Amino acid sequence: MGYETITYEVVENIAKVTLNLPEMRNPLTEASTTELISAIRTADADSNIRAIILTGAGKAFSAGGNLNEFKKNLEKTAPELYFEGKASTELFKLGAEVTTPLIASVNGPALGGGTGLVAMCHLAVASTEAKLGLTELRLGLVPFVIMPWVRRAVGDRIMMEMMLTAEIMSADKAKDLNLVHRVVAPNELEDETMKLAKQVASFSPLAVKLSLESYFNTEQMDLMKSFDYLTNLRLVSFMSEDLKEGASAFLEKRPPNWLGK
Repeated sequence: MGYETITYEVVENIAKVTLNLPEMRNPLTEASTTELISAIRTADADSNIRAIILTGAGKAFSAGGNLNEFKKNLEKTAPELYFEGKASTELFKLGAEVTTPLIASVNGPALGGGTGLVAMCHLAVASTEAKLGLTELRLGLVPFVIMPWVRRAVGDRIMMEMMLTAEIMSADKAKDLNLVHRVVAPNELEDETMKLAKQVASFSPLAVKLSLESYFNTEQMDLMKSFDYLTNLRLVSFMSEDLKEGASAFLEKRPPNWLGK
């Protein structure tokens, strides 16, 4: 695929999407946002892909929004800004729409929208060289689109502090706040991320998809209705070929051969 601002590669059954503007610290430009959406959707639609790794080239994960594009926004009309904003917002909707696990491999600074990408991913591994933070207020901006993901990761009070102080935190503090799940040495990041991706990819793809679907669909659902919904969804799992294969493989003490059905 002819991407210009990202790279896309597949290793076995894992897709790796890399923001590839290292000289600019991998900003979320209009072009890179469009290509990220395309790459993530392409991977999610591929039945052979079991996990998607998102990372950055060079020393940064992503420095967030592009200031040059922000300046150009001052010359645009309200309708132009509205429809362009809707297009870019599609990227941050993907975390709740795709059914292939997204894993952030945070190789360096992930600021503003970069922190939003990390919070959007279902799992996140960070290098000790990573830095995270909502730095928008330093520029007179507000972290509008990424707010829901960061809030769900750290909670209301911490989200408020991050937004209003615009402070930059270490990877260890980000782990304490649940922004990332694991922190490793820089030379261990790639291996640790791939190890995690392979672990997720080793499970029934149907069960993984149903896990994400049930998680997001019940988040805002009434408690009693959620039980009814999950009971119905459980029928899909109980009648699946993957469950039969998983049970047989366990009893026969052999690796399962998942079909995703």
